Amino acid sequence: MGELAAICDIVPEKADALAKEFQCRTYYTIADLLGGEKNIDLAAVCTPNGLHASHSIQCLQQGWHVLCEKPLSISAADASRMIETAQTQNRKLFVVKSTRYNPAIAALKKIIAANELGRIYSFQLNCFWNRPPAYYEGTWHGTEMDGGTLFTQFSHYIDALLWLLGDIKQVKGFRKNMMHKNLLLSEDCGAVSAEMENGVLGGISWSVNTFRENMEVSLTIIAEKGTVKLGGPYMNKVEYQLTHGSGIPVPEKSTANDYGFYKGSMSNHDKVYENLVKALKDDGHPFASAEDGLRTIEAIEKIYNSVLLS
Repeated sequence: MGELAAICDIVPEKADALAKEFQCRTYYTIADLLGGEKNIDLAAVCTPNGLHASHSIQCLQQGWHVLCEKPLSISAADASRMIETAQTQNRKLFVVKSTRYNPAIAALKKIIAANELGRIYSFQLNCFWNRPPAYYEGTWHGTEMDGGTLFTQFSHYIDALLWLLGDIKQVKGFRKNMMHKNLLLSEDCGAVSAEMENGVLGGISWSVNTFRENMEVSLTIIAEKGTVKLGGPYMNKVEYQLTHGSGIPVPEKSTANDYGFYKGSMSNHDKVYENLVKALKDDGHPFASAEDGLRTIEAIEKIYNSVLLS
């Protein structure tokens, strides 16, 4: 999709290993990166959540376009500053929304957009994964850099919900830290009821406490002309459908990012970068923008601000 010109990481061994593999330049601080690189088209910001805003803003001020990993930031105020900087610098700021390229989700988006399901009445989103103690120990995970499980583990699926059904109007519910009290500052599970801006009612339940492995991320939609459930560990399977129309085709098999002792979300970054190149050349090409990232942050903040940690 392009040429990797430079890599920056505060862990020299990681930077050196990647630089050797791709024969690119190496930096160990962002200040040195910004000072040493003049002919960069785009920076991919893959640092801890709490650093996304400052690193993206510095790169934008350098005159580079930016692709920021999810979440765009861990506060709407920071996300707004990022967007303002991009506009001031006349640069493009994108956010990684790789789950939008899951075949099952993309197909559901199409039939909703075509009104094949008619009026949507309600939904249920379940996000049930496993994150063992080793995931949090000695890392930024679970700290103030994390933002909470809805930001770090499940923001892709909050985005999918908004992408399919619109914004959240109000929420009520509960969240607690049941299993990771000494490892995680935020909740490790929660359950809320939500009303969307369009009047659709639903529930969102999430947990990182499932036994040994990820269980499921599922979305059920109950509508006038059909009922559909996407499921599997990453919302990548059509588990149930009964619709008035042709429905959702059975998606191709796809895999998740495997980190050894835990698995992440779907591995769709090839599609992200393929579409990124098109979006850099064509302003009209559909691709997740910073505004999409801000919508996700605002939704998560609405949940967290409405549902106190107990």
